[in-house]
Amino acid sequence: MGGQRVGYIRVSSNDQNTERQDKQLAGLKLHRTFTDKVSGKDTTRPALAEMLKYARTGDTVIVHSMDRLARNLDDLRKIVQGLNGQGIVVQFIKENLTFTGDDSPMSNLLLSVMGAFAEFERALIKERQMEGIAIAKAAGAFKGRKRSMTDSQIAEMKQRIANGDKKAQIARDMGISRQTLYQYTESVK
Repeated sequence: MGGQRVGYIRVSSNDQNTERQDKQLAGLKLHRTFTDKVSGKDTTRPALAEMLKYARTGDTVIVHSMDRLARNLDDLRKIVQGLNGQGIVVQFIKENLTFTGDDSPMSNLLLSVMGAFAEFERALIKERQMEGIAIAKAAGAFKGRKRSMTDSQIAEMKQRIANGDKKAQIARDMGISRQTLYQYTESVK
């Protein structure tokens, strides 16, 4: 009996949609799918960690594309080689590449080259984004992100801090991160 087919999906934030990747993996009968809605800047991702613990020898991990598994070549190679070392096959749909661990030197080269292209593409996108923001700021069109908290919510947070409430609990109650709370209340100790 063959191993399980395990899907991995990643988008960069909660407000992004996984539909494109879901569609790519939909026709494949997967036993389980792990979905991260966090940045791929590193490998510290809850669903990735869970998937790495879940996958066993003989399983196949299926990912829409290389850049969904990792944003840089080092992380990509480490994850693929780590899975292959455990007898787990890694398959990328978009690139139509499968890595088994018994790969030829050409397969290893393809992993490195395709991973390097994905990393390069991400760097170009980020560079263009920064250039666009700089141009918009110079033209007075870029105001930055809108505030997520109203003045009354900020006043409430400050009052609760002054009353001795724990900041972590205040952040949970308000539906924000502690970092956001600190940014709005940094003058309150």
